[in-house]
Amino acid sequence: MTTPLEEEIRLLIAAEGPMPVGRYMGLCLGHPRHGYYMTRDPLGAQGDFTTAPEISQMFGELIGLWAVATWQQMGAPAPFRLVELGPGRGTLMADALRAARLVPAFGEAARIHLVETSPVLRVAQARALAHEERAGARVSWHARIEDVPAGPAIVLANEFFDALPVDQYVWTGAGWHERKVGVGAQGQLTFGLDAAPSRMAPALAAHLPPPAPGAVLEVMESGPPRALAARLATEGGIGLAIDYGHAGGHGDTLQALKAHRFADPLADAGEADLTAHVDFARLALVGQEAGLKAFGPLEQGDFLARLGLAARTDRLMRDAAPEAAAAIATATRRLAGTGDGEMGRLFKVLALAHPHLGTPPAFDPSEEFNR
Repeated sequence: MTTPLEEEIRLLIAAEGPMPVGRYMGLCLGHPRHGYYMTRDPLGAQGDFTTAPEISQMFGELIGLWAVATWQQMGAPAPFRLVELGPGRGTLMADALRAARLVPAFGEAARIHLVETSPVLRVAQARALAHEERAGARVSWHARIEDVPAGPAIVLANEFFDALPVDQYVWTGAGWHERKVGVGAQGQLTFGLDAAPSRMAPALAAHLPPPAPGAVLEVMESGPPRALAARLATEGGIGLAIDYGHAGGHGDTLQALKAHRFADPLADAGEADLTAHVDFARLALVGQEAGLKAFGPLEQGDFLARLGLAARTDRLMRDAAPEAAAAIATATRRLAGTGDGEMGRLFKVLALAHPHLGTPPAFDPSEEFNR
């Protein structure tokens, strides 16, 4: 069955020709009427995927304690901006602020800014943070990073960058040819390649090893990463990116999820989540180009272990009934394990820090990114 968004995409292709993969992905996720994130809460058992904050309170609590330690390292500025990009249901921020109550001055200094375009998720975030607001927290919403007011900032981005549109280029042996979405002979949406090689792709692939025929180069939309890097370089602070991805290379990672199962990215436009693995090397380079220092990427399991996941798990299990204790142990394995369906190795953590900040908490000086 053709979705309303697919009908619009077909009309665009008929009028303008095949569209880049990045434009297709952007329309599927962010179309103002039919975009995936504009029309639904995609999280949880009734949605299409589950993020780490929804698995266990421990994730947000540990990130909250990391933020407190980072704020202290920054010199405890007051006020400062505590920013989250793509905050989902607000679960991570709510858990982080609860843990941060151990240092009351942190909460008093924090001005909370949520960068969110989905009206549905903004409602969920307001509900999750209602208690914090009643307790005096100052919460604001913005559509773009650029709209967050000036000032030093700690910026959290959990599963944000994987949803940025990616353009794709395929190496044919004669050059990089851009992959586009068109309409096939049977009337279905289909992938194809530009006949002429791209003039931009060679520069974008310059930091990668020589490709084999058929290799795919993915290039993430650069606007939000550059805006984040410029802001941190100008105003001071740190950004923490947590996402699934890799530290550079070739590969087609565009995928669709619907009802917790992989789906065809060209089917059900606007009705399935589209993501791509984050190229952490490119993200680090964007930060370095702006004058920041990049640390990592670390595997999520290692990062959480350094923050004290094992001790927090033990503490919760001691106070829990047997059934609840088993659920806590299962959640810990999902967050930090390396088996099928576990996040500890697939998910990575990268910090982008103002050079005056030094080495961020949970990182080692030897883990500064170098290409």
